[in-house]
Formats: sequence, structure tokens, C-alpha cells
Amino acid sequence: MRETDFLNGVRVPVIGQGTWHLGEDPAKRKTEVAALGAGIDAGLTVIDTAEMYGDGASEELVGEAIRGRRDEVVLVSKVYPHNASRSGVVAACERSLRRLGTDRLDVYLLHWSGSIPLSETVDGFEHLRAAGKIRSWGLSNFDLDDLEPVPEGCATNQVLYNLGSRGIEFDLLLWQQHQRMPLMAYSPLGQGPSLLEHPLLAELGKWHGVTAAQIALAWVIRQPGIIAIPKASSLEHVRQNVGAGAVVLDAEDCLALDNAFPVPRGKQPLDIL
Repeated sequence: MRETDFLNGVRVPVIGQGTWHLGEDPAKRKTEVAALGAGIDAGLTVIDTAEMYGDGASEELVGEAIRGRRDEVVLVSKVYPHNASRSGVVAACERSLRRLGTDRLDVYLLHWSGSIPLSETVDGFEHLRAAGKIRSWGLSNFDLDDLEPVPEGCATNQVLYNLGSRGIEFDLLLWQQHQRMPLMAYSPLGQGPSLLEHPLLAELGKWHGVTAAQIALAWVIRQPGIIAIPKASSLEHVRQNVGAGAVVLDAEDCLALDNAFPVPRGKQPLDIL
């Protein structure tokens, strides 16, 4: 699978594993832990979670999945905006670390912009970094106006990006690529089945011998500097996500997708789920 630079030159696969809604149903826990483990085995080593997901249940699930394998993964979590004061972000990180069963995060993100000044949050992030609790920090759900000037030390920005949500292509994506700031794409398959039910995705999938979901995921990672983090709640999800990394869309495929899902012609509000 193709890789991209992340965290000052560390190479990671362009597909990772998202965990939104994982860990919320005890009946699915064994299946979800197995899926995350299979993803790691297959090389999907970037795992994304957040204190918000299931009020910590997702972090606990990830902690179980990576037990004994911490050094194999790039671990990303996020802090609530209301916990993002200088002291609050330190306390929130300690709680996340306990749930994850680790002594450090590779990346710690501010989940979205809130009322606490970003400079105060960054002070807390830098304190954690100096203490070895986090390796780096970044942002999530920040538009271009929020990123200029970019805070020194920001490693990534995580935003919604898929065929049905292309607004960032007008400015934010190009800007991050120019800055060499990796963009983490959440919900790359959309939310719900509607996107994947588009007949063109099925048609292209048939042509390439893959599923509609694999076409949609291959489209997201077609450009440099993007790490997609689709949810992986079953072994079948993992298999499809891994397979999408081998799908190569040609110019004709991309033109057809542009016609079905138009490129933005002007600035659009940042899509957020």
C-alpha cells in the first residue's frame, strides 16, 4: 500500500482505522477488537479515536486491541474543546492514556474549535509534548481561515472528506498540501449508505473488480498528503479497506466521478459531522 509522510518524516499507510461508534455495544466488542487487530496485521497502523467517542468507550476498546502491540501503531486521539484549557488538556490527556493503556499518544488533536483561545490549548499541548505524553499535536475540523497563520508545531488537520463532501478542494486541501501538512480524512465513505448506493460507484467497481466502497475510498487517497481513516468494525471492513489501497483510478474514472460529484466552484462552509 502507498505510504505518505506523517509526523516529521515517519512513513505511514494512506489508509488507517477510524473508531467512531466502536466500543458502544458490548455485544460487538469481540468482533470490533478482532477487526482492529486484523487491520494492524494488514498494515493499517494509524488508529484514530477520541475521548468523545462513546464517552471514552472507543479509547478503551482501542486499548484492548493494541495491548502488547503499542509500538506497532500510530495512535491518535482528540480532546473536547471544553477540556482544552492549558490545565484541562493535560488532565484530559491523562484520562485518555489510562483508557488506552499506554503512556503516550503519537498525535493529540483539538476536536474542534471552541471558546478557549487556541494559544492556551497549544500551551497545554506543548507541555504534554515536553513531558513525553504526546509526540505531536494537531487540529480537527479547522477551516483555512482558522489555520492562517498555522500554529507552529501543528502536525495535521483532520476534516470530513469524501465524494459527497468536496468543499475542501477549493482551498484547504491545496493549502495543506503546499504546507506539507498531512490531511486526515474522516468518514471517507460518507455517513450512511446513500453515497455508496450511487450507480456510478457500482459501475466503476464492476469494471475494476472491487466494491463501490473501495472505489470511494480509492478516490479519497488518490492525491498526495491524505490519510483516510475509514471505520473498521468487522473483518470484512478491514479486508475491503486494505483492498482499496491497491485500486488505481485513471483519468477517465476521475472525470466520470467529477461529473457525478462536481468539483466545488467557490468557497463552501466546512462540512462537519
